[in-house]
Amino acid sequence: MTIAEQIRADMKEALKNKESERLTTLRSVITAFMNEVIANGGTPQSEISDEVATTVLKRAVKQRKDAMEQFSAGGREDLAANEQLELDVLAAYLPEMMSEDAIREIAEAKKAEMGITDKSKMGILVGAVMKDCAGNADGQTVSKVVSSLF
Repeated sequence: MTIAEQIRADMKEALKNKESERLTTLRSVITAFMNEVIANGGTPQSEISDEVATTVLKRAVKQRKDAMEQFSAGGREDLAANEQLELDVLAAYLPEMMSEDAIREIAEAKKAEMGITDKSKMGILVGAVMKDCAGNADGQTVSKVVSSLF
């Protein structure tokens, strides 16, 4: 079962169980999937691959995190809590993220392989590590681990 099919099935379940927050979040993700397919030249009936679905989900998670920060900074904890609920629903569909230790192993190996010795080439190393992590690592975490190597 693809990610999109799983979300549609969970959306039906949320509708039956009258889980309004979860239902709203899942509907917004389905809409984002359709928008992505249409933006790439497809039709609303086109299937979405798991790779594209994961990209859309990561984008939605990042939006929720940014909104939470903004709401918290503005003193609107009620809205930040709502964003946290949506974030929890979305995170269930994302693949498990790599630990900092696993990222550090990859980063150290890549640093040695590429022969990078100074901090001026840190951006190149971050890009190479992100590519090796194949989307299973957060960019901020990779950047933090790589910067700690210098």
